[in-house]
Amino acid sequence: MFEFHEPGPLVDEDLELVLAETFPGDPSIGFVPAYKFQMVRVGQEEEIGEIHLRVGDTHRLHLYFGHIGYRVVCEHRGHRYASRSITLLFPLMRSHGLETLWITCDPSNIASRRTCELAGAELIEVVDLPEDTDLYQRGHRQGCRYRLSL
Repeated sequence: MFEFHEPGPLVDEDLELVLAETFPGDPSIGFVPAYKFQMVRVGQEEEIGEIHLRVGDTHRLHLYFGHIGYRVVCEHRGHRYASRSITLLFPLMRSHGLETLWITCDPSNIASRRTCELAGAELIEVVDLPEDTDLYQRGHRQGCRYRLSL
């Protein structure tokens, strides 16, 4: 049975990650347990973004979906909040035994690709997305696969 861990304080200068939700996953449809954090500025409540950590080891997670998903609100972009958030999650990732983290993004999303690089990830390949993925259904045809060794 999967056990969620207490993440402890996740603060980097003006950025704080606040645990918003946990999702138990559903192996019958290939969903792994996940954490959802809100990105906020220290001492403020306004959400400036969010980051998800998926904890598991599935073929589709490694190839298409990644362990990490993030979004930064438009007016708060340019402060490296996403890459800093990834780094803040390293101890939690390690506490779950993750040694290698996979992050995926659309090849045309230059900001997301830069986020991966700033977090220390290395581009491994660009893969074609299968037609049965929600990414494909939303119009994406390929994905960059970044590997980050913890």
